[in-house]
Amino acid sequence: MANFRTHITVAAAGGMLMAYAGWQAQWWPASQALLVIALVAFGGILPDIDADRSHSIRLIFNLLSVPSLVLGVLLLQPWLTPGMLLVACGGIYFCVRFLAAVLFSRLTVHRGIWHSLMAAGLCALVTSALSFQLFAQPAWLAWAHGVALLLGFVIHLGLDELFSVDLEGARLKRSFGTALKLGDGRRPLSNLLMMIAVLTLVPWVPPWSVLGDLLYQGSLLWR
Repeated sequence: MANFRTHITVAAAGGMLMAYAGWQAQWWPASQALLVIALVAFGGILPDIDADRSHSIRLIFNLLSVPSLVLGVLLLQPWLTPGMLLVACGGIYFCVRFLAAVLFSRLTVHRGIWHSLMAAGLCALVTSALSFQLFAQPAWLAWAHGVALLLGFVIHLGLDELFSVDLEGARLKRSFGTALKLGDGRRPLSNLLMMIAVLTLVPWVPPWSVLGDLLYQGSLLWR
């Protein structure tokens, strides 16, 4: 299994490559290129959100607490006085940063459903839906954000599988096959719940035809 530094370094390098290619093709300006790099890097540590006491889970929930706080301010500001808004936002930060992290660690198993391609797809759809619905980004850019996160996620899974191969001893470690997989073969209920979550997101994502165009243009770019 690759360590935290390896995951974020390789994912950031992949993000730079994707961001530069999109910028050269004039798909996005330099400011969006920085966001693409950040999304790929974030995706590169996201699968380890199920690893208790890891660098990843602390960093991930630290990062998630910031947009949750901003969203709380935007939604609650018309209804609360400044004093109550401050208390409510403090509660939101505490719940996301600490309580959500503890709850997530209790409900998940390392190398379980969150180390799978199904989870990668779910996180990509969440990213695209938030970009399109909440931040009002164009459909093309919203799908690009989702693809960026997906790329980082898959980079993480691929690295974990590579580190499961002992090249010196020419053997496979016991962890081989537990990272880059479609779902969690040991816990069918986890697969079902994640599939329900994926289907729930379908009405909220940008038009699928735009994703097809994005992937087609991307394939032409790398030829």
